[in-house]
Amino acid sequence: MSVQDYLDKHMLSRKIEDAVNAAVRAKTPDPVLFISNHMKKAVSSVITKVKARQILDSRGIPTVEVELFTNKGVFRASVPCGDSTGMYEAVELRDGDKGTYLGNAVTKAVKNINEKISEALVGMDPTVQLQIDQAMIDLDKTEKKSELGANAILAVSIAACRAGAAEKEVPLYKHIADLSGKTNAIIPVPAFTVISGGKHSGNSLPVQDIMILPTGAGRFEEALQMGSETYHHLKFPELFVLIECLICLELCDTASVINVREGLDIVREAIGRTGYNDKIKIGIGVAATEFCIGTKYDLEFKSPNKSGQNFKSGEDMIQMYKDLCIDYPIASIEDPFDKEDWEHSKRFCSLGLCQVVGDDLLMSNPKRIERAIHESACNSLLLKINQIGTVTEAVDVVKMAKEAHWGVVVSQRFGETNDCFIADLAVALGAGQIKAGAPCRGERVAKYNQLLRIEQELGDQAVYAGEDWRL
Repeated sequence: MSVQDYLDKHMLSRKIEDAVNAAVRAKTPDPVLFISNHMKKAVSSVITKVKARQILDSRGIPTVEVELFTNKGVFRASVPCGDSTGMYEAVELRDGDKGTYLGNAVTKAVKNINEKISEALVGMDPTVQLQIDQAMIDLDKTEKKSELGANAILAVSIAACRAGAAEKEVPLYKHIADLSGKTNAIIPVPAFTVISGGKHSGNSLPVQDIMILPTGAGRFEEALQMGSETYHHLKFPELFVLIECLICLELCDTASVINVREGLDIVREAIGRTGYNDKIKIGIGVAATEFCIGTKYDLEFKSPNKSGQNFKSGEDMIQMYKDLCIDYPIASIEDPFDKEDWEHSKRFCSLGLCQVVGDDLLMSNPKRIERAIHESACNSLLLKINQIGTVTEAVDVVKMAKEAHWGVVVSQRFGETNDCFIADLAVALGAGQIKAGAPCRGERVAKYNQLLRIEQELGDQAVYAGEDWRL
């Protein structure tokens, strides 16, 4: 297309004339800048290029970063990575060459973006998120996005979402809220990880993490202060020895922590030191699949000297959770049973003792969520956007959960980046809860700092979920 043809197609001569006249009427001191801004608004934005690269996540493992170009600017996104991929979630595409990043390189996913996805999306309006995401799904043609890679598709989906917000000249959370049909933004309650256990830690604590939820705060800014102060009280040497050598861990391991009650006692004591006893609740991320053997649960799976006394049945586990909920201010338990132990999940959920969150049980998979809703196997969704692969699909599964009157926890992954998209997502969808790790380390606090910015931007309109954290 010639320059003249382009000018004629977009009626740019008329628009330039209008911009000049507007500048004259405005008596602007800088006509060039005024005309430039006027033209940007007058010409609809389209995607002009999509460019990807390989970067490192918080573990030093490759992941995908994308820059999406429109005539309004350049919009960047990077995707998190899980420590492992479940059989029901979308597939991260990795190269598999053991000689390069131990097989974890993502150059194939990057190439798919630069050569295939870019070609398919150039010329599209960045505000039509559904059409953009569907175009990539259609291009992939597989159920789990294994052809192009869910990591490739999600990175582009997030970048396009940012471009759409810029085109509409609204904050990202407002654009996502528009896409989902929501009108009121809610600042979520943070679930701060304060003790890490499970297979990633150096202690013998069988559960994956113990969290604190400042539900009694009046604003997110106050909740963040509560979380930070409690976290730092946990570092007192008289409480335990902090292990700093394993930088890839979520937060802190305690060599002395052996069982769940010891961990809960440490956390409760730290909360007491801060004086926030009535304002902070406790959550447990069990990840029971990690220590399920057949139909039994081995709570000593990490102990070098097993007593054989902690090999529990599903019924034993239910009783243990019941006792813990009586003795501690536990508000939420995540994955209390194996991902295929639907029966005990249903029994425990029916007791109504606390929020029962489905992570491995659901894997953000719509079919698994539908089954869990039908069987009442849990009452809250842990949303990990890379398990599903596009912004549109993430919005859809949250709608499913909300319609079932579930809670929603928007969650980070073990391998994170400094991209803070999930903060805007949680606000936009009214999730009520966000799990972004401990109040330390750049890739974790990036999410919390973004929530501070959003709360400040909303001003008097900001609503912190607080006591209504399950909404």
